[in-house]
Amino acid sequence: MGINEDRPSPLAYRLRANVSLTKTEGGIHLCLSYPLKYIFLKPCWREVMSLLSGGAFIPFKDILAAVDNQHKGKIESFLDDLVRRGFLERIGVAEMETVPFISVIVPVHNRPRDIAACLDSLLRLDYPEDKLEIIVVDDASTDDTPDRVSHYPVTLIQNKTNRQAPYCRNIGAVSARGDILAFIDSDCLADRTWLRELVPAFKDLKIAAVGGMVESYYVERPLDRYEQVRSSLKMGSWPKRSASNNPFFYVPSCNLLVRHEVFLQAGGFNEQLVVGEDVDLCWRILRLGFHIDYLPSGKVFHKHRNRLVAFCRRRFDYGTSEPLLNRLYPGKVKQMVFSPWASLFWVGLLAVVGFKSLWPLLLPCVVLLGESVFKSNHMKQRGLGISFGMVAISLCRSYAALFFHCSAFFSRYYLAWAIITFSMLPMAATIVAAMHLLNGLVEFFLKKPKLDLVRFMVYFTMEQLSYQAGVWWQCTKQLSFNAVNPRISKPQPQNVTIS
Repeated sequence: MGINEDRPSPLAYRLRANVSLTKTEGGIHLCLSYPLKYIFLKPCWREVMSLLSGGAFIPFKDILAAVDNQHKGKIESFLDDLVRRGFLERIGVAEMETVPFISVIVPVHNRPRDIAACLDSLLRLDYPEDKLEIIVVDDASTDDTPDRVSHYPVTLIQNKTNRQAPYCRNIGAVSARGDILAFIDSDCLADRTWLRELVPAFKDLKIAAVGGMVESYYVERPLDRYEQVRSSLKMGSWPKRSASNNPFFYVPSCNLLVRHEVFLQAGGFNEQLVVGEDVDLCWRILRLGFHIDYLPSGKVFHKHRNRLVAFCRRRFDYGTSEPLLNRLYPGKVKQMVFSPWASLFWVGLLAVVGFKSLWPLLLPCVVLLGESVFKSNHMKQRGLGISFGMVAISLCRSYAALFFHCSAFFSRYYLAWAIITFSMLPMAATIVAAMHLLNGLVEFFLKKPKLDLVRFMVYFTMEQLSYQAGVWWQCTKQLSFNAVNPRISKPQPQNVTIS
């Protein structure tokens, strides 16, 4: 674990290495090789995109010099949108003319050492002292936690009875003076630049909440190294924004910044939920018409459960939240998206196994050839210099991704049933087990943990079994199994973006 002690670098952008740039009289085409997608930009962006295509990160101030400096906010917002779409890369932190007042809220119960370490990190934050307050809500601790907190220059609120973290966060928000509420858990340490890196996102008035990176604090044990790449709190290494095509988007409450007025308007955390309360809050904020951002910066370091029994118990708890959330949001149904082309491709491959013949291979070959020809011709008509081979490779990846996501679903929710019903349904159980094995192998080679394959697969299997045990346990209690029954749908057509 290493906490940054330096000021963040200035904001800078560059074109991603797998993005090609084509200039035409009508404007500029940007094409991302995988997933294969492209956008058209107006001619006014030629100079900027040429500047960004050199391979080096270009400071934002230099980009502004190449365009109309009067629209600084719109330009930054547009470039950030290209980052989220995968066409650009970004480093550094945007400047803010004025910084908002922030209230950091920390719930705690019987964690004297953890809260002391957390507060030590918060007092080292690179943020103006006159724009910051720290509120600790003690949830009726029975040890010396309140005494430890009282030695720090923070506001301490003490509950008379144990009410759980959602209640504590809400109580802290009531007395908070900040324009922004920053939530962090007592078993976390904040990076020195935590707030500096996340707060600039609020320059966009449509953004109501921002989540940052959650890293593992412990790194010594094998389970620690598994958590480094598979933590349920780690939302990825690429920035994301809530969108209509991702109805399940959320950010975890251990690293969450929210506009104070929107938090109150949404009703705060649901105090009836012990797990999944952050998901519920994010979805209610989205219902109000606001957006939520996730940034792979603004780090906090989480002291995860690094004993196997505690690890499995926590994954079980996380699993129980799915049916509860499904009851609160019955319209949010999981979807398995199958395109007709990809479905035919896999029907042909599976038929080879089923019929023990190579003749069915003709179907996937025809499908791949046909869709490649269709898409490559379509792109040529658009003036994009994308080869037939590039299209075919991209399609093969997308077909493989479909099978991987299908395997991930069965591994996540049906592995336990495959084990239980093996003697009755050996073929079906073997297929699910093979999907689980494939899912684990792909995760291992993509995420490259500092861990041997055998241990990774053991932890991965224990995680999947624990999580789905929690899901099915709560489904049975609710007498509803919607959480494990996805809806089969076709992919929605994507429009080309012209900016």
